Amino acid sequence: MSSTAVHDVHMAINLVHRLVYFVPESNEEFTALGAGGASGYFASRSAPMGAVSDDVVIATFYNFSPLAVRSAMPGVWDVATPSQWQEARFRAVGRALDRVDAQLPKDAIDEARALIDPVVANVDIGGKPLAAGNAAVALPDDPMLALFQQITVLREWRGDAHIAVLVANQVGPCDCLVWQVGTGRFPLRIAQMTRRWTDDEWAAAEDRLRSHGWLDADGAVTPAGVDERERLESETDRLCEVLWEPIGDDGATRLTELITPIHDAMQAAGTYGALS
Repeated sequence: MSSTAVHDVHMAINLVHRLVYFVPESNEEFTALGAGGASGYFASRSAPMGAVSDDVVIATFYNFSPLAVRSAMPGVWDVATPSQWQEARFRAVGRALDRVDAQLPKDAIDEARALIDPVVANVDIGGKPLAAGNAAVALPDDPMLALFQQITVLREWRGDAHIAVLVANQVGPCDCLVWQVGTGRFPLRIAQMTRRWTDDEWAAAEDRLRSHGWLDADGAVTPAGVDERERLESETDRLCEVLWEPIGDDGATRLTELITPIHDAMQAAGTYGALS
């Protein structure tokens, strides 16, 4: 498999998948169910794994602090079951896609499903808890939502694999977040507001990164830090290559072309303004 094709298709998958975290319909649906904000986020994303404990969420949502999880999770399984959270998630995505006219034509959905379904069908779920949970979710009848769920399986698979790479390289949860902020790709304000690491924890992570030569005195990533981040991303992509063997480079490239218009429509609608 070409490393470029693997990287590009996972980039496209991530850009499509992330809409569920930023569209207003998600918070509307989760609030109506009984818990909006961070509670709705953690409940809806972890729901495919079942009514799991806070510790399981902490383990699988790697760069969130335990404080962020423990302050948001109480009561989420009392207000709704995991299946109800999943249905609310589907409703939110469907409403958002309709609102910004991001639904693909039927022939594009059919072609995308013909490519993505054999990939999902062959995933090895060992050590991939979020991917495994999502792979077990029954696909909705709506073709576009079914495609979105298949995309979600592969997004979470890569995320699970990336956590394995971080753990193997002794990059801790707060460290990887500070590292990402240092690249300028993740605004500091949003990172601290949503991940909720304390000032002391943040400073300790910065010190660890500086000890490796990956962060400078101002908190920016050094050239050595950039190189090391790229190495870890490349290692994650290498682990993902096996996913795409059923359809090869051409299939992965074509899937990228087919699903990119979903992100483009969301981007044009200003869906991701909160990220700037």
